[in-house]
Amino acid sequence: MPRPDRSLICIVHSGDYERVRFVLATAAAAAAADRAVTLFFTMDACVALQRDRGWHQLRSTGSDAPTADTKLRERGIGGFDELLGACRELGVTLIACEMGLRAGDLSKDQLDPDLDVEIGGLFSLLSGDGADAQLLFV
Repeated sequence: MPRPDRSLICIVHSGDYERVRFVLATAAAAAAADRAVTLFFTMDACVALQRDRGWHQLRSTGSDAPTADTKLRERGIGGFDELLGACRELGVTLIACEMGLRAGDLSKDQLDPDLDVEIGGLFSLLSGDGADAQLLFV
């Protein structure tokens, strides 16, 4: 069971494939190291939680997100879907920011139901159990 005194909250703001993918890798590693991890997706990053591989809409340096992902997988590096799946299996909490969803004209109905995404705001994230967490902004 993850230790709450070692919790990590990653605020995922960027809509860049490389950044969002790396925060998934970070979250999976932290969860595997027995840390309670929450990923809080907001603004441009919210599309990563959309159904039908919404992450394909993320920006990428030099190519589109699916092409960049394929190149990494061909080199034996875990792809976006694998990392997101690992986060789910390791108990990482996924939250979509209400404000970020509104800013992107998205609704909860557009999110991938398999991801079990919670909807929340900054206040609820940073109060209660999150008050003493280590924060990472991406």
